[in-house]
Amino acid sequence: MVIYTKRGDKGKTALYDKASSQRDRVSKDSTKIRTIGSLDELNSYLGVVISTSEDSDLNNKLKEIQKNIFLIGSIIAGSNLRFFANKTRQLEKEIDELEGKLPVLKNFILPGGTETASLLQYSRALSRRAERNAVSLYKNELSAKGRSSFGRKHQILTYLNRLSDFLFMQARNVNHKNSISEEVWVGEKH
Repeated sequence: MVIYTKRGDKGKTALYDKASSQRDRVSKDSTKIRTIGSLDELNSYLGVVISTSEDSDLNNKLKEIQKNIFLIGSIIAGSNLRFFANKTRQLEKEIDELEGKLPVLKNFILPGGTETASLLQYSRALSRRAERNAVSLYKNELSAKGRSSFGRKHQILTYLNRLSDFLFMQARNVNHKNSISEEVWVGEKH
């Protein structure tokens, strides 16, 4: 298999269009490609997190998330695969468990701590960007076509929203396990 095809050299790429059952050439700066790209960026960065973490339980959870991100990208690109709410419920279950064992937050905390926790915080920010891009895509498609590549339900948007919370809580948990204190941000009073 040849990695480069040269068909994208003029700023367009191919995506499958479910409506026409054909491959369409779309601009690489389109909202759809931007969304898929931000998901790819997040997915790649989760691989970086995994490479620093020695916690096999966390790594397995992150690998499952990587698979879900590939699934989301595939759906947005035009596949007929489906994304189910149970994936979001699993994240919520994990978040709830962590909330039960970590100190209650009363202020914002500065991202940081261990290398893995810091990388998880950066992944959280990448997840938020992917979510913002997905929301833009969803709104653009609804207003232009009356339908979205996400399908009728918002499962993908809900999952991406919950994912950033999950990554935040995992970062806190990594620091907690390593006895790293969270640094509270206190705004300046004027």
